[in-house]
Amino acid sequence: MDRVQMAEDLSFSRIVHGLWRLADWKFSDEELIALIEQCIEQGITTFDHADIYGSYTCESLFGRALEIKPGLRRKMEIVTKCGIVLESPNRPEHKSHHYNTGKEHIIASVEKSLQNLKTDYIDTLLIHRPDPFMDPEEVADAFATLKNDGKVRHFGVSNFKSHHFTMLQSYLEMDLITNQIELSAFQLENFEDGTLNLCLEKRIAPMAWSPLAGGKIFSSTEEKPERLRTVLLKVAEEIGAQDIDEVLFAWLLNHPARIMPITGSGRIERIERAVRSLSYKLNRDQWFEIYQTSLGHDVP
Repeated sequence: MDRVQMAEDLSFSRIVHGLWRLADWKFSDEELIALIEQCIEQGITTFDHADIYGSYTCESLFGRALEIKPGLRRKMEIVTKCGIVLESPNRPEHKSHHYNTGKEHIIASVEKSLQNLKTDYIDTLLIHRPDPFMDPEEVADAFATLKNDGKVRHFGVSNFKSHHFTMLQSYLEMDLITNQIELSAFQLENFEDGTLNLCLEKRIAPMAWSPLAGGKIFSSTEEKPERLRTVLLKVAEEIGAQDIDEVLFAWLLNHPARIMPITGSGRIERIERAVRSLSYKLNRDQWFEIYQTSLGHDVP
């Protein structure tokens, strides 16, 4: 498995396993442990969480597996996110859906994540969404406290546009090491608006959520997904891929920004296909054929 150097003392696996649907999989502890071990055997060592996933339950489910088999923690990097507040029976104190990036909330969220994940530290903490009410000095203070206390090793953001990223970075003593953004052959917004360019400028590798466009390309009868399917099947045949999901992963992996796609499946065969996509090379003609098909027109 390729690895991406995120900081001097931290690297991520090129494919990341996302746990946002973990509660839906209805796994027993033993089944989850088996999946984690299979991921690690495939070279996937980076696991992506957020406090809100599964209405605030997924971190605890994962933590139970680590509590049963604590040796797994040394073999992985844990990423989690905070900053979104949801109404939930698991958080009765929450009265509305909003964002909170205040120092007190960030620290409390991390403390809860540490407790739920049964770990002493988070490898990377991300602010989940840009907060229009953010006080960046409070964020900086929270990050410094968590870093000094050894509870979080590194920090990043998620869904930040370039102006959000540079604003927050200007207040921080440490470098933000990643931006987790939506990237796929179907969703080109972050390719087009400068978000991915900033990652290249800052030499930071982005994490890509929804790399398969939430399944739209596989099942939708709308015109854009249908035309993409046609081209993806053509490219799959050309490069020897077994299905279009491998081409979708490969399209991201071949980009020079060192994109790290997040696979959010609980099925090992789908995870294996994401890993297999690392072996496929797209030439420039193939990459642009997919890009232009998504755009719906030729490049200028």
